[in-house]
Amino acid sequence: MSAASELPAESPRDHTLDACFLGPYGENDTLLEKLLVEFLRDHVYWRRNFHPEDPPAIATSAACHPDYLAFESRMRRELHQLSAALKKSVPFHSPRYIGHMASDLLLPGLAAQMLTLPYNPNNVSEDAAPVTVDLEVQAGLQLARMLGYPHDPARPDCAFGHLTSGGTVANYQALRLALALKAFPVALRAAQVPDIALPENDWGAFNLSPAASIALLEQWQRWLAALAPPVRAQWRAWVEAERIEQRGLAGFFAAHPQLSVPRVLAPITAHYSWSKGVKLLGLGRENLELLPTRDMRLDADALAERLQRLARAREPVLLCVAVLGGTEYGTMDPVHDVLKAREASRAQGLDFAVHVDAAWGGYLATVFRREDGSLRPREDVAVDYAHFPTPDVHAAFAALGDTDSVTVDPHKLGYLPYGSGAFVCRDHRAMALLAERADYVFHGATPVDYLARYRSLGQYIPEGSKPGAAAAAVYVTHKVLPLDHAHFGRLPRATLQAAEAFHARARQCADELAGRVHVLVPFAPDSNLVCLAINPHGNRDAAAANAFVRALHDELRCDVRQPLQVKEFFGSVTSLRPDVLGPAQTRRILDALGLDPQTFDGGEDHLLILRHTLMNPYLIDHENGISYIDRYFDHLARRLRALAATRR
Repeated sequence: MSAASELPAESPRDHTLDACFLGPYGENDTLLEKLLVEFLRDHVYWRRNFHPEDPPAIATSAACHPDYLAFESRMRRELHQLSAALKKSVPFHSPRYIGHMASDLLLPGLAAQMLTLPYNPNNVSEDAAPVTVDLEVQAGLQLARMLGYPHDPARPDCAFGHLTSGGTVANYQALRLALALKAFPVALRAAQVPDIALPENDWGAFNLSPAASIALLEQWQRWLAALAPPVRAQWRAWVEAERIEQRGLAGFFAAHPQLSVPRVLAPITAHYSWSKGVKLLGLGRENLELLPTRDMRLDADALAERLQRLARAREPVLLCVAVLGGTEYGTMDPVHDVLKAREASRAQGLDFAVHVDAAWGGYLATVFRREDGSLRPREDVAVDYAHFPTPDVHAAFAALGDTDSVTVDPHKLGYLPYGSGAFVCRDHRAMALLAERADYVFHGATPVDYLARYRSLGQYIPEGSKPGAAAAAVYVTHKVLPLDHAHFGRLPRATLQAAEAFHARARQCADELAGRVHVLVPFAPDSNLVCLAINPHGNRDAAAANAFVRALHDELRCDVRQPLQVKEFFGSVTSLRPDVLGPAQTRRILDALGLDPQTFDGGEDHLLILRHTLMNPYLIDHENGISYIDRYFDHLARRLRALAATRR
């Protein structure tokens, strides 16, 4: 540990977190082993007691047969080879790993997933997964509560969430739902449904608020339910024939020439899944408009100005995306300002859905939630930190409950196995428009009905087959560690404190290396992800700076040709691009690093920077008086001095 640094003050010792993980040293191996053996035996007893009158199908003597023994030998050999190969894997469990968005796994989720795997439930429907489908719906409600959405199934506007393979598929689902909800009122107009008050023209119908479209959908459902079955079937068919899901984009917009394909607005920092999503849905990449940022956070003024121009030109908007914890820089977009911009655009007749891509930052919402689900004031949250949260970060999380849908990844800051992302929409009633069989006449609004209608998840989700074991892992983890500041929130609290310590140590490192190497944190961290921009002193060329950082990263990344133990620490890289930064931020960063902006004109279009994901709760080890953050910066300083020396 650096002599100039001290460990941050420790909160009163709570040993709950000590039981959460297998541990960097495998400290909880006995606990995990007991759990696995106990529930493997329990599974075997379940099999034996299913119909105990059935005799064993595999004879006891089979274990002595040469063919059996040969098969066992081959299986053991391949498993041993796999086990040996896996030792070259990335050591996510270690506090020496501060690279990509992965860390050790929470024991409740790991054990629940392993426990469930032998049952092999397929959450496409309750016929294949009668238990875990229900757990998935319940997990969606757990996440809804964390986000500030209505989560009581007795409420007609209760939220709904389901799991996905990751944030990418969850973002696809956001696009699907927004498009279905936006186009449905237009289909009702085209079918000339009587007795329902509809906007006067297609533009007005296409620009109803999500809430108004849901209300219209409910009117349609009630109107249908009152009809005799043959008439009901005919009207349903007429409306279905006009829907965008039936006509396709080309047919729908040809039938409604007053309308054009809507745009998707997102910050230029948005994940590339949005580009893939608009292509996949046929909206086209040219209809994904990337907006400028300020310090890698969506520029709310630029958004408001763009919405005004689109309203004047009568160009529709499908969705505006706010990123809550970018996967490259960890910065938080001002969700509250996005909602204000939408409110202003409504006065001009332009409406759209607001989706928050919180794949990374979603679980940070736990530090803002009281145990009763209410929002904690900023001053209460700030007691645990030196700087977190800024007023804008607190306001962004406070505004989540007023958005339309959210992506969040349990396999990131939820510390659960891949792949378990999640999509959560604020009002489950909109999901009826995604039902594959279009059977969206629901009777009643009791909690039982709410849960029952989603037991055929395959009708609503992008996937077909999907693992019920992942749902078990998410649900059990949230039950063991409820999603509030007093329980699950202890995890992000520890890592946010580590991020603040990292940021402070980075500034100290910059002072220590002044005159040899420029070290800069380009953006103050909003979350537990911190970047470092580096350039050797006296170098003015961006290409040379990138080569310098690339050589450093070669020492910080996994290399299957070398034993893992030769690496002191593991990190990752990302890049800064002038076209993303904008002129003012580009100049600020390049000036601080001593780089000449004109060197980007020679073919170099980016600046490599180190990215550090501080997920491991043991980065600051109070038990042994060790700060792995200090150790990392001591190591980094040695390597930077050595690399700088080789340039001379």
